[in-house]
Amino acid sequence: MLERELTVAVELARRAGALVMELYETDVRVAYKQPADPVTLADERSNALIVRGLAEQFPDDGIVAEESPLDTGGWRRSRCWYVDPLDGTKEFLARNGEFSVMIGLAIDGESRLGVVHAPARDLLYAAVVGEGAWLERGGRRTPLRVASRDRAESWVLVVSRSHRSARLDAFVRATGIRTERPSGSVGLKCGLIAEGEADVYVHPSPRSSKWDACAPEAIVKAAGGFFGDVFGSPFRYDEAEMANVRGILACSAAAAPLVRDAARALGVDPT
Repeated sequence: MLERELTVAVELARRAGALVMELYETDVRVAYKQPADPVTLADERSNALIVRGLAEQFPDDGIVAEESPLDTGGWRRSRCWYVDPLDGTKEFLARNGEFSVMIGLAIDGESRLGVVHAPARDLLYAAVVGEGAWLERGGRRTPLRVASRDRAESWVLVVSRSHRSARLDAFVRATGIRTERPSGSVGLKCGLIAEGEADVYVHPSPRSSKWDACAPEAIVKAAGGFFGDVFGSPFRYDEAEMANVRGILACSAAAAPLVRDAARALGVDPT
């Protein structure tokens, strides 16, 4: 149903990834939109490439991109693309390879398509909800399905490499999860869940945005998992609020019942 859209999104993600990699080994100019929120030339050039390509291919669609003006009202359209041109800028600056280009498509307010490309690792996750998800690595394409582990002590919690909340420690105690795996980029964390390499990701903070969620949501859901806020409610992409004020929760279907209860009790740190 969305074959052309997926083809275009994959091509643009790969082109943007190649551009990002050209700047990866250079001295990168860094500015700050807010304290601890860096932006680089790679963010800006990737953003421009993707937005231009989407506008040319789908002129009637809305586009919301992190490094573009956010007052265009693109979210009001029935189809709206959400773009994070460089998710994991801190990882990009740290030269650890854990960053990605993310392109998602929401239709009638729901995430339907997602592409997450990690150019430094030659990984590309892609999905259309209801039609499946896959990973391309080294020229090989593999279908994705979340894990079916049903015991909390066997679950793997994927956590941020650059920051950690005290509420996350409380969540770990409440669930009994014993194993953690650090990773950068929301898209890569959710990719690990879609692969079955991890089971749970929880971000109990309002400091993420819709462009952090749209593409990863499609990939997790298409692989059979759950994606919503920490209170278990679905995301909406047809609203003016761009911040994920109720946090992010992604997990396998087997983990969902216990994880949603624990995350709901955890709540969101308003700071």
